[in-house]
Amino acid sequence: MSDEGTKAKRADARRNEKTLLDAAAAVFVASGVEAPVRDIAAKAGVGMGTIYRHFPTRADLIIAVYRHQVDACAEAGPELLAASDSPYEALRRWIDLFVDFLVTKHGLAAVLQSDNAGFETLHTYFLDTLLPVCARLLDAAAQAGEIRSDLQALEVMRGVGNLCIGAENDPRYNARKMVEVLIAGLRA
Repeated sequence: MSDEGTKAKRADARRNEKTLLDAAAAVFVASGVEAPVRDIAAKAGVGMGTIYRHFPTRADLIIAVYRHQVDACAEAGPELLAASDSPYEALRRWIDLFVDFLVTKHGLAAVLQSDNAGFETLHTYFLDTLLPVCARLLDAAAQAGEIRSDLQALEVMRGVGNLCIGAENDPRYNARKMVEVLIAGLRA
């Protein structure tokens, strides 16, 4: 097989895995992480065997979805900074994506905390991947004079995270509204 054929297969395999992870994430959002694998397979348009071949256990699938969504959130930061009218607008839009990520993790923390070492590894991955993106957005907005310059990425992300706690279980609580108040308060 030529290198071209191998590269095409690899690209196809990456696209297929992305489709599978996107489908699993959508099912997890709608039904929680205990949703039947057959629902994920149907959403992805694949057989259950395909899912088990890639992800032998539910925990493997949950971890892969989590990492996939962290990566997508990280990739969005520079794209938003390049495409937005201002660094503050890029920051605000990125925080919206971050909120989506946080509030759609039905049952994820409980499942992952059953394996403390695995949870710690994922939490470290989360911080190592997203803190630099948030810091870059904060720095750009501060340098543009749009927000205060005394903010640390960890403080902002933790504040947003704390405002999102329990949002999925209480329809009377609007985490997004509270995060908007927080982000408005960043203004210089």
